[in-house]
Amino acid sequence: MYELPLKMKKSFSKAKKLIESAEDIKIYSHNDCDGISAGAILSTILDRQEKDHEIEIVSLDKLEDLEIEHELTLFSDLGSGQNIDKLAKDSSKIVVLDHHPPLRDLNYKNTIDHEYLEINPLHYGIDGSYYVSGGGLSYFLAKEFGYTDLSWIGVLAAVGDMQNSSTGKLEGLNSIILKDSIDLGYIHSINDLSLYGRQTRPLFVALSYFSDVNLPITNNRTESIALMKDLGIPRKVGDRSRTLSDLDNVEKGKLFSELVRMLSREVPKRYTKYVPKLVAADSYEFMMEEDHTFLRDASEFSTAMNACTRNNREDIALKILKGDRTSALDELEIISKDHRRYLAQNIHKIEEEDMIKNLDNIQYFDGDGIRSQVVGTIAGMILSHGDWRKPMIGFTQISDEDDNLKVSLRCSRLLAYDGIHFGNIIRKVAQSVGGSGGGHSVACGAYIPLNKKEEFLSTFNNQLTGVL
Repeated sequence: MYELPLKMKKSFSKAKKLIESAEDIKIYSHNDCDGISAGAILSTILDRQEKDHEIEIVSLDKLEDLEIEHELTLFSDLGSGQNIDKLAKDSSKIVVLDHHPPLRDLNYKNTIDHEYLEINPLHYGIDGSYYVSGGGLSYFLAKEFGYTDLSWIGVLAAVGDMQNSSTGKLEGLNSIILKDSIDLGYIHSINDLSLYGRQTRPLFVALSYFSDVNLPITNNRTESIALMKDLGIPRKVGDRSRTLSDLDNVEKGKLFSELVRMLSREVPKRYTKYVPKLVAADSYEFMMEEDHTFLRDASEFSTAMNACTRNNREDIALKILKGDRTSALDELEIISKDHRRYLAQNIHKIEEEDMIKNLDNIQYFDGDGIRSQVVGTIAGMILSHGDWRKPMIGFTQISDEDDNLKVSLRCSRLLAYDGIHFGNIIRKVAQSVGGSGGGHSVACGAYIPLNKKEEFLSTFNNQLTGVL
C-alpha cells in the first residue's frame, strides 16, 4: 500500500496552517476536469473553515503576468510550470498544489522574500502523470482538515486527467484516495471493458468509438451491430438499447476476447502485449448518483465537467461538485448537448474537408475557427480518422483578443507504452520558438507565436526522428 511521503505530509500540514491563519484568500485553478475538481475541493475546505475567498478558473497563458494581490494565493493543477510569482509582494503567501513538471526546486523558497510553498509529487520522486493529479493533491490537503468525504472528487480528478491510462487502474497516491472513497461507500470499482459511456451510451455506439487503431467497427455502427449479433449479445432490453452496464460477465467475456483478437491483428507485434490493457480497465461508479445517468460513471462525469470548462461555464461545474444541484443539473444537460454537437460538427468538417496533413513523424490540422478550449478534445477524437502511429496536433487561435496559437497534442496510448513523453517534448519545442508548453505523455499543449507555426512543426517533426 502506498503512503504519502513524510516530507510531503509535513508540507500539507504547513499549507493547512497557512489557510487557518489567512483571511484574504484567492484560488486559481486550471480549466479542465482535474483543475475544476481541485478548485472545488479547495473552495469547499475554505467554505467549511468559514473563510471568504474568490476562485478563478484559468488557462495556463493567463498566469505569466498575474498580479498577486491577496494575503494568501492558492494555485491548484497549475503554477509549477509557470512564473506565477514574479509580481508577488514581500507580504504575499503562495501555495502551489501541482503535479506538472516544476520550473523551481525545493530550495527556491529560500531565495525570495515572500512566503512560498510548492507541493509537487515530482519533488519526491513520484510521477505526476499517473500517480496523483492536481485534484488529488487538493484532496490530501482536505484530508489534513479531516474532510475525507471529498475523496470522490479526488478520484474524479484523476480519471479526468487520464491518470489511469497507462495500466487501466488508479495507482500510487491515487490508490490512497480511491481506498478512502471506497471505504466511505462513495465509489464502487469494477474491472470492465474500456468502452466510453458505460451508463448512457448504446453498446453498438460505444463499440463504434472504441480504439484509436482503425478496426472494422471503428466509426461504423452497422459493423458494431453485426459484431454484437455474431457474439449473441442482444441489442435491446425492452425498448431501450443496452449499455455496457447492462451486460453480464459472460457477454463481457465474449466481447473482451473478440476486441483483443481484432486489435492484435492490427498492431505491430511489439504492441500485442499491451492490447489487453487497452481493452479492459477499472471503472469507477459513484454510488450516490442515479443508475444510467452520466454522473454515475467517472469517465462520463469527467466529460461533463470538461464540457463546462470548455464552454466557459465553470460556475455550473463548481455547483455540481460542491453539491448545489437544483438548477445546475438542467443547465449541465444543455451544456453537454451543445458541447457534443459542437464537437461533432467540427470533426465532420475536418473529415469532409480532408484537413489532416501528414509529416514523417506527426499529423496535424489547422483548426481555424475552432475554440481553443476544445481543440485538444477534437485532436483526441479524430485520432481514429488518421494514423495512430503518429501524434495528432491541432492548431487554433488562442482567442479573439489574442491571435497567437494554441497547440494541442493527443496520441494513442500505445505510443506512451514506448516510453515517449510528449509533454516534455512539446515544452522543449515550444520554448525553442518563443512559446511555452507542457503536459502529460499522451495529452499536452503549448502556446506559440502566430508566425512560428512552421518552425514549430519542423522542429517537432525532427525531434521525433528515430523516436517513433
